[in-house]
Amino acid sequence: MGILSSGPVSSVDRAGEARVAASPPTELTSYVGRSDEEGEVRRLLGSTRLVTLTGPGGVGKTRLAARAMRDTACAFPDGVVFVELAQVRNGELVPNLVADRLGLHDLPDISARQHVIDHLRGRVLLLVLDNCEHLIDVCAGFTAELLAECPRVSVLTTSRQSLAVPGEQVVPVSPLPMPQAVELFLDRARAVWPTAVDDDQNTRATLTELCQRLDGLPLAIELAAARIRSLSPAQILDRLGSRFGLLTSAPRTAPQRQQTLRATLDWSYELCTPAERAVWTRTAVFAGSFDLDAATYVCGDAAIDPSSVLELIDSLLDKSILVRRDHGDVVRYQMLETLREYGQERLDQAGDRDRVARLHRNWFARLTAQADAEWFSDRQAHWITRLSRDHANLRAALDWSLSTPDEAGGALSMAGNPFEYWLLRGLPGEARTWLDRALAAAPPAHPDRVPALCICALHTLWLGDLNGMARRIDEAESLTATLDDELLRARILHVRSFAAMLTVQPETVDLAAETCAVLRAHGDLRAEMHPLFIHGVAIAYRDGDLPAARRSLRRMYELSTERGETFYRAMSLFGQAMVEVEFGEVRTATDAATEALRLDLHDSALHGRAYRVETLAWISDRQGDHLRAATLFGIADTFWNRIGTAPDFAVSVPHRKHIENTRSSLGDTRFDEAFAAGRALPDADAIRYALGEPATEPLPAAAAPPSPLTRRESEVAKLVAEGLTNRDIADELVIALRTVDTHVQHILTKLDFKTRAQIAAWIASHSRTP
Repeated sequence: MGILSSGPVSSVDRAGEARVAASPPTELTSYVGRSDEEGEVRRLLGSTRLVTLTGPGGVGKTRLAARAMRDTACAFPDGVVFVELAQVRNGELVPNLVADRLGLHDLPDISARQHVIDHLRGRVLLLVLDNCEHLIDVCAGFTAELLAECPRVSVLTTSRQSLAVPGEQVVPVSPLPMPQAVELFLDRARAVWPTAVDDDQNTRATLTELCQRLDGLPLAIELAAARIRSLSPAQILDRLGSRFGLLTSAPRTAPQRQQTLRATLDWSYELCTPAERAVWTRTAVFAGSFDLDAATYVCGDAAIDPSSVLELIDSLLDKSILVRRDHGDVVRYQMLETLREYGQERLDQAGDRDRVARLHRNWFARLTAQADAEWFSDRQAHWITRLSRDHANLRAALDWSLSTPDEAGGALSMAGNPFEYWLLRGLPGEARTWLDRALAAAPPAHPDRVPALCICALHTLWLGDLNGMARRIDEAESLTATLDDELLRARILHVRSFAAMLTVQPETVDLAAETCAVLRAHGDLRAEMHPLFIHGVAIAYRDGDLPAARRSLRRMYELSTERGETFYRAMSLFGQAMVEVEFGEVRTATDAATEALRLDLHDSALHGRAYRVETLAWISDRQGDHLRAATLFGIADTFWNRIGTAPDFAVSVPHRKHIENTRSSLGDTRFDEAFAAGRALPDADAIRYALGEPATEPLPAAAAPPSPLTRRESEVAKLVAEGLTNRDIADELVIALRTVDTHVQHILTKLDFKTRAQIAAWIASHSRTP
C-alpha cells in the first residue's frame, strides 16, 4: 500500500508503432521492500500468464504490483499498463477502462471488450488489473477471454480474493515482518515530522509492539504514523484500543477506501454475502487460530446450516478475511487482529456477542473435559498437541467465564483439567492464577470447588509456595470434613504427601502409601500415579529401602506404559533415576534419566526437562565427570528459571549434595565457567549435550577453558583415557617410563585429580566440548 499516481502514457517504438509505455503508478512515498514477494512475482511472470496478488485490505497489494511492473517492464516489449478498478461499480465498464488506459478510442461498430482483444492479439504486454474483488466475476471472465485470445499477453491482478481462472497463480501478500514494519513507521513519521521519533532501543521496542498490534498492515501503520504530529509512539500505542477512531488520517489524494482503516474494512465487509459476514463476525470470537470443528459449533445455527460452514470459511479464505495455518495433517484458520476487532464490533452491533462467546466457551469446556477423560491413555499426545494449539482460546474462554455473571463455576474445571497439561507446558503459575480467580468468583458450594482447590494447591507447591498450598488445602479439608467421600480425602492426602516430600518430612512415606491404597481400591489408576512416585522416592531416601522403591516405581511405569501415555511414564523414569543414582546402579539411572528426557522432547514437555537434566548432572558427578556435571547444572538452571521453580526446593537433598561436590572437585573458577557455559547454550544444543549427542555448534568458550596441560601432557592424558599403562604409553610415544610417570603425576596435580579414572572422564568431557 502506498500513495500512487497514474495516467495513460504512450510512445512510439523503433518501428513507428504505437506502444504503451511502462507506466506503473508513480511512487510519491519511499518504498519499504518485500524482497521475497517481489522475487516470487518476477519468477511467476516469467513462467505463467496470470498472477494474482491476494491479501486483506491495506496489506500492500497495489504497491507490490506497481513495483513488479517496474521490475519486469523490460520483459514486455509492447509495454505494461495499470488499470485501477476500485472506484468503478459497474462491471461492464472494465473493458472500457482497459481500452482507455491503452489509449484506444471508442469505435461505433465494436464493443470495448472486442476492441481491446483485437488490439492486444499478437502483442507482448503486461496488463495489471488493480482491486478486482468487487467486480470479481466480470474480471475473471474478461481475463479468461483475454488470455485465450491474446496468447502473448500476461495479466497481473490484485484482489482480496482469487479470480479462480484456469492457470492462475496466486501469491498471498502477508503483513510486513516486524523489522520492515518498524522501518515503514519511521519513514512515514519522519515525512510528517522529521524530529518526532528518536531511533533508540526503547523507541524501537515501543514501535515493535505498536506494529504488532497493527498486524504489520502497511495501511494501518501509515495511518498511525500520520498521527505523529500530535502524539508520541507510546501515546499512539495507548490509544489503539479505539484504533478505528484513531487511524483516520490519510492524504486527501489516497483512494477513498484507504482514507481510514474502517473504510478499508467496510469495503471488505460489503463485498461479503450475509452468510459470509455472519461467519466473519462469529469467528472473530476466537483468539489465535481455530479448526473447522470449533468454527462449525460456534457458527452453525438456524440461519447457517452447519454443513455449509466449510464452504463459507473457504470463501473467507479466498477473500483474505481468514488465513490458512497448516499444522501437520491439520488445517487451522486465523484472522488478523485488526479484522478480528472489526468483526467483534459488528458482532456487538448485532447484539450477538454474548451468545457467540458462550458457544465458544462451551466448546472449549467440552474440549478440556474430553482431554481430561482421555488423558491417561494413548490419546495423551493428541491432547497435548490440540490443547497447545488452542491455548489462546482456552485463555479467552476462561476470561469470558470469569468476567460474565454466574459463569465462573465453569472455569473451575476448565482451568483444572487436565492439570497435567498446565504442568507439562511449564505453566503452573498461570494455572494457579486462573484457578484462584475462579475460586474467588464461583459459589462456595460449587461441586467442583474441592477438586479445584486440590489442583490449585499442587500448582502452588510446584511453584515453591508452602504457605499458599496450606491455605488452599486447609480450605479443601474443611469443606470435606462432613462428607463421606474417600476419593476427595485421598486427593487432599496426595497434596499433603507431596508437601511432606518437598520439605523432607518422615511422614511422607506413610501419607503416600495411604493415598495409593485408597486410590487403588477405587480403581483410580491415573490419580495413583504421582503418589506412587512420591512413595517410591521417599522410601528410598528415608529408609534406604531400594526394593520397595523399585516396586512402586515399577508399578507406575508398567501401568502408564500399558495405557500408552507418556507423562507419568517419564515421571516414573525420573523417579528411578533419582533412586538409582543414590542407592543403586548408575547405568540404570543414566538410562532412565535419558529415556525420560527423550519422552519430554516427544511431548514438548517443558516442565520435566529441568528435573531430567538435573538428574543427569547428579549422575555425572557420581561418575567423576565434574566438568560435565557443572555444565549440566548450568543447563538445568535455565530450565528451572523458566518454570519458576528452585531446585533447592524441588529436589533439595540430592541437588545440594551433588552441586557442592561438583564445585568442590572443580574449584570455584572452573565450576562457574562450566556452569555459565551451560546456561548460555541454545535449547537445542543444551538438550543434545545432556543426551550426549554432538552439538550443532561448539559450546561457548567458558565450557572448555584453556587446557592447563601441555601438548605432551595432553597426549599422555588421552592415552591414559584409552586404558594404556604407563609402560604402554612409554612404548607408544617412544619416551622413557620415568618421563611418563612424571607426566601422569603432573596431570593429576594440575587437574586436582587422584585417580586415572578421573583423567579418563576429563578427557571424555573435553572431547564433547571443543
